Amino acid sequence: MSTFVESPTVTVVICAYTQERWSLLLNVIQSVHAQTFTPQEVVVVVDHNEGLYKRLIENVRDVTLVENTGPQGLSGARNTGVSLADSDVVAFLDDDAEAAPDWLERLMALYDDPDVLAVGGRVEPVWEKGRPGYFGEELDWIVGCSHRGMPRVASEVRNVIGANMSFRLDVLRQVGGFNLTLGRQGTRPLGCEETEICIRSRIGSPGSRIVYEPAALVHHHVPASRATLRYMLARSWSEGISKAQVSQVVGHKRALGAERRYVRSVLPRAVFSGIQDWSRDGNVYGLGRAGAVIAVLAFTAAGYFRGRRLAHLSARLQSSTALVGAPWREVQ
Repeated sequence: MSTFVESPTVTVVICAYTQERWSLLLNVIQSVHAQTFTPQEVVVVVDHNEGLYKRLIENVRDVTLVENTGPQGLSGARNTGVSLADSDVVAFLDDDAEAAPDWLERLMALYDDPDVLAVGGRVEPVWEKGRPGYFGEELDWIVGCSHRGMPRVASEVRNVIGANMSFRLDVLRQVGGFNLTLGRQGTRPLGCEETEICIRSRIGSPGSRIVYEPAALVHHHVPASRATLRYMLARSWSEGISKAQVSQVVGHKRALGAERRYVRSVLPRAVFSGIQDWSRDGNVYGLGRAGAVIAVLAFTAAGYFRGRRLAHLSARLQSSTALVGAPWREVQ
């Protein structure tokens, strides 16, 4: 006699912070309502923007609208959404990432394995004014998208991508949610909050898995302002700072294992390919791609060492403060 197993339920959380993405936000909400797997609830969290919150109340139906009750930033907004969820799984979308119709169905299919803690999907960039010739697909992580070198079939990974990820609700609550010291705050291009929470989740559940399912697709809008060399290098610097912060929390080996493999295998091939295109066909963009990879690697490394230095100085300052504030024992 077969036993009927009920499908897990899911809450979709969309975090928004600016009215400049109004049309994109409406598109992502519409894409969630058009899913082949119906979510139990759709929660839109507004990150400390009263004007946007009022505009949503006046114009949007069939979603739960809330204001971020935590500190300003993406991590605080996500934690607010998690606090309201009453489902088995919580899935997250950015306010500028539109989901394919079977996005949720593809994510949820992996949760039939009880050892799976989180599932993320592929994020494809939609360039507002076209991909710049020097911006190779190996560097798409800079604009929050899946980069060349990531798995092409469902595979176990260290962490999922913030614009397209889901977690079991009990896992999020067990680890205390997203780290409020990490993640984007407004236009500041910080990140790595999804890396840190995935690592902490695995530490708390030995033998568990985090899965990347490239068939679970979202399209991520990339504005022209993020397609510049200036943004590329600023984001790389911030990534280095963020990785240093994560290293302080979970250790260097856990925080940088995937990055070491990426630097050793993916980036050298990208540089070689770019130089080859330039030398063979005279393609100046090939040389530009190679140069961009080298520059990104240098700025990310510099940001990381700067972050390590800042963390070391902060630790010394805290130690000194504790020493000065400690009650002195009278020498007998």
